[in-house]
Amino acid sequence: MTDTPFPATTKRTAGEVKGVLTDVMTVGFADKIVVTIVQNGRLAQWFHVGLDAAHRVLTDNAVEDGANDDFDDSLLPLPHLTPVTLLGGTDEKREATGQLLTVQIASLISARNKDESRMVTVGLGLGVKELDQQAFMEILELVGKCV
Repeated sequence: MTDTPFPATTKRTAGEVKGVLTDVMTVGFADKIVVTIVQNGRLAQWFHVGLDAAHRVLTDNAVEDGANDDFDDSLLPLPHLTPVTLLGGTDEKREATGQLLTVQIASLISARNKDESRMVTVGLGLGVKELDQQAFMEILELVGKCV
């Protein structure tokens, strides 16, 4: 019998988001990437979005054709991504925040590896229903350290 490393790569970080300790963990499986964002030990919502490299190529070609050369859209989520709420979608504001974060995280993962095609699953446990710009960017910065 030979020893093999655990098949799922795991990265974890923690930091403060608007004064609240926030834990972020990513686990990379063969078929999906799981990202959890936890505040105060809670995990209340789950979302997923599929990354399809073929759609990414089509989107990149449309952008290269010059839709608007004066506009920096590097921080915008990819337009072809459609998040799906799996669990915890009972509050509209909380669900909208979760879907926006999920698409942005998937876009970040896709930007770092254009050939990525695994499903991205995001588990959220945020203490607030909506995020202001600073909190949103702080969360994405923490996630960026793990992906």
